[in-house]
Amino acid sequence: MAPVSRYDHDNIEQKLKDTIQSLYQILVQVSAYDSATSTGTPGPSSNPQSRDVLAAELRTLTRSLQAVHAAAGVEGSLPAVPPELVHYVEGGRNPDIYTREFVELVRRGNQLMRGKQAAFASFRDVLAAEMAAAMPELRDDAARVVAATTPGLAAGGSAAAGGAGAPGGGGGGGGGPAATMGL
Repeated sequence: MAPVSRYDHDNIEQKLKDTIQSLYQILVQVSAYDSATSTGTPGPSSNPQSRDVLAAELRTLTRSLQAVHAAAGVEGSLPAVPPELVHYVEGGRNPDIYTREFVELVRRGNQLMRGKQAAFASFRDVLAAEMAAAMPELRDDAARVVAATTPGLAAGGSAAAGGAGAPGGGGGGGGGPAATMGL
């Protein structure tokens, strides 16, 4: 998450100040509108000038709110804060603890995914070796699948070029059944 540039920050700050000023002007006009209607005869035509000024201030407020919304709606102009973090802080807890817990959760998830990937890679190699042994006519197809699904071999060329010593060759570690069979 990149910090907000100084220009964007000043621009948004000015738009917020304009909105607050519009709200203040409406407060003044409503106060004057109440006093103008209470001194004259009540009714819709009691003070058309005051009503027009109040309507103009409301239109100004609408424009300034739209400007704030447009400035805030620009993608990346304001940093995104996860709602979970907001609730965590509103509950009186330390955001650093939230960050630490989040990082630990992501690490656990990454370890789990890495383990699943290694298990599937090992299964792929064993399956390819067994298929090549049971059905020699599918040996080239099995080698192509292993090469396409092994990181480092897909971009590096053929499975024979990868071998057991190549990074990621044979599903990790010291080779495996596919590497010993030349897959």
